[in-house]
Amino acid sequence: MRLHSTVPNLRPSRRTILRVTESFDRPQEFRHNLVLVCDSVDKRDTAGFPIILTRNAPAENCDAAKLPAELDYVKDGDILRFDPSGQISVLYRKNSSFNAMLVTERCNSKCLMCSQPPRDIDDDYLIEDWLKVIPLMSPSTRELGITGGEPTLRFADLLSLIQATKDHLPKTALHMLSNGRSFSYLKYAERIAAIQHPDFMIGIPLYADVDDLHDFVVQARGAFSQTILGILNLARVGQRIEIRFVIHRHTFERMAHFAKFIRRNLPFVHHVTFMGLEIMGYAKSNLESLWIDPSAYEDQLREAVAELVSARMNVSIYNLPLCLLPKSLWRFARKSISDWKNIYFEECDSCAVRDFCAGFFASARIRRSTHIRPLGTSEREYANALWSNS
Repeated sequence: MRLHSTVPNLRPSRRTILRVTESFDRPQEFRHNLVLVCDSVDKRDTAGFPIILTRNAPAENCDAAKLPAELDYVKDGDILRFDPSGQISVLYRKNSSFNAMLVTERCNSKCLMCSQPPRDIDDDYLIEDWLKVIPLMSPSTRELGITGGEPTLRFADLLSLIQATKDHLPKTALHMLSNGRSFSYLKYAERIAAIQHPDFMIGIPLYADVDDLHDFVVQARGAFSQTILGILNLARVGQRIEIRFVIHRHTFERMAHFAKFIRRNLPFVHHVTFMGLEIMGYAKSNLESLWIDPSAYEDQLREAVAELVSARMNVSIYNLPLCLLPKSLWRFARKSISDWKNIYFEECDSCAVRDFCAGFFASARIRRSTHIRPLGTSEREYANALWSNS
């Protein structure tokens, strides 16, 4: 699934954000912020729609452009951006559980395995766009993400974005990824908390229980101390926090020590996640240094999860398929990979538990475990019993 495509003959004079409608019957007064997507225009009334896209080739002299085949999945309620360059970007999909708002590509860390390496570019328009998108989103949206780069580097605008989601989508859970370093200044934590969003969590990566290892992974001296202070400040103001731990060759050995550190020093966090590696960006460039077959850290992962569970903490495992996890850890495994990144290999075709499994990042084609295998009927019975009771 692609989120961008180009239509050379569709070049609006300015960047335009529109919600998809597949209905010709929308009242004229509401058509100004809609893009009509239809099979063909025929002779129906299309006046007032700024842009019309057809799934079939439009007739000559028709004021419409053909929807690119790679974007044929767009549906009523989705939101698209049209750039003067001719590029169409899918910003929001109404029926997806993985909508996220990229607010900047800039970052003050340079993590060894970052899947989207930071770029020092002028991307101030991003939050401006999202402030236009949010009022067009469906009120039934269950969850929405904020990501970067590092979102807090545009702090004033970030506050406006969080406030907008609270105002327009009061029933939508909001989850922001942040390295947490800005929150080492208490005033930043206080201003975030002052918005009083009803369902807001900040996911913060912590890659070790010792400062030198964490600082090495994020390639920023002093980052461990800033992150820990940031977590403490957020807890001080009542902000919900998730801790994220990406497993690779540099981090796996201290996984159990990390869990003990969390249990003893940060028992108030709401969620701890252990995450498999996505081989994109810096992770792809540093793959020989980072790669370890998930089968090789099974013992460390089991011990780390057990440590946190014994403290009655909420634990999850992201981005790892069930065939690479011992059954004792299956109840912590989540289907976490964004649908547009998610794949299954040939071995998965005959797997009896595929429906329960996270599968793989598309980038796993570059390097994957040698232990991937289809699971059978007994494993399916176990999975059915496990998740039917949850």
